[in-house]
Amino acid sequence: MTDVLAALMVLADLDRPERDMALARFYGLWSHDELVIDKWFALQARSSLPATPDRVRELTRHPAFERQEPKRVRALVGTFAQANHCAFTMQAAPAMPFSPTRSSPSSPINPRPRRASSKPLGSWHRHDPAHQTLMRRELERVLATPELSKNTYEMVSKSLA
Repeated sequence: MTDVLAALMVLADLDRPERDMALARFYGLWSHDELVIDKWFALQARSSLPATPDRVRELTRHPAFERQEPKRVRALVGTFAQANHCAFTMQAAPAMPFSPTRSSPSSPINPRPRRASSKPLGSWHRHDPAHQTLMRRELERVLATPELSKNTYEMVSKSLA
């Protein structure tokens, strides 16, 4: 399985018809293993292909994606936001079509996914003006969330300062 996963990681960056077939086959073989499926989500979120933001958005509607499961959110959304800076920050203005903070649970019981997915937005000041505005607006939206955890509030408010 490790060798197959490594090959799939390479294939995930290639715009080839074999890519989708290989991803579907891998999912079919390993859908019973939660950890492996987390890796399956993450390797797609890391892809350098231009369509990756659309694919990540699509994967948030996949039957195996559970918004209330922190590991699954981290595998897909966290990987996209934190390990794929090009795809995450190069989304088209004037609207950020995919924001990690919108896909993570907002429950005060489990605040980690929201905090982790807000972190990449903290570098808003390093981006072009159009993206700065979008990222800052998203951080302000997170800050206005009712029952926001103390840690997330602290991180987001410092990012905006």
